[in-house]
Amino acid sequence: MPDPKPEPGVPRVLAIANQKGGVGKTTTAVNLASALAMRGEQVLLIDLDPQGNASTGLGLAQASRRTGSYRLLIDGEPQAETIRPTAVENLSLIPAEADLVGAEVELVEYTRREFRLREALAQLREAARFDFILIDCPPSLGLLTLNALVAADGVLVPLQCEFYALEGITALMRTIEAVRRQLNPPIKLYGIILTMFDRRNSISGLVATDARGFFGDWVFDTVIPRNIRLSEAPSHGQSILQYDIKSSGAQAYLDLATEVLAKVPRATPVRDKVNP
Repeated sequence: MPDPKPEPGVPRVLAIANQKGGVGKTTTAVNLASALAMRGEQVLLIDLDPQGNASTGLGLAQASRRTGSYRLLIDGEPQAETIRPTAVENLSLIPAEADLVGAEVELVEYTRREFRLREALAQLREAARFDFILIDCPPSLGLLTLNALVAADGVLVPLQCEFYALEGITALMRTIEAVRRQLNPPIKLYGIILTMFDRRNSISGLVATDARGFFGDWVFDTVIPRNIRLSEAPSHGQSILQYDIKSSGAQAYLDLATEVLAKVPRATPVRDKVNP
């Protein structure tokens, strides 16, 4: 029999970030969220990327995104209609609506602008409705990504197995360290996820070896392969676990979810925080 699920605790908030585009960041956000949900976790995915690809990848059309992460940031609290159910059991979504494109410019005028998302999520953390809140960050180190890092307990970094990949991650590591020093001391790097691994390409093997040599235990054992089914799934508005659960990409994300559950500590149960 499986172990009983621990009683609800304050959800763990994980930012999925890399300032470089095309590294499998949104693919990881959508499919890791789906895999955690399939493992029985209650998961909320926040699409904080103005491109809105995570919303599309979970089947939510542009016309249906009347309110989402933009309103979450600007209003400072989640509205009832902001959180949407998805076709994946146990997985909810706060989509990226069109207005998110201008959010970075608008937020400049706000006091405590780096804390907008953190303060907006306070109600959800206290309600303990979710086990995980995953944030799909934009491919930049701007104010939206900064909000995600300030709100997060930890960071997951997708790293594509291609040339120059390790050089591109340096700026993100510096940003995480700056956030830890100045804005969010508890934040941790929970792991680096090797993506787009192609066994036919020697570069993939070299990058994976270099990453493990440099980052050590920070690199997850699971490697996400370059897989055609992973590329096809978003065009159908589905995660890979809906589209083809038997594919190598789906199995890799299920394995990654198992690693994340083992690596990310369980939060303190709500009753312990109320009655220490």
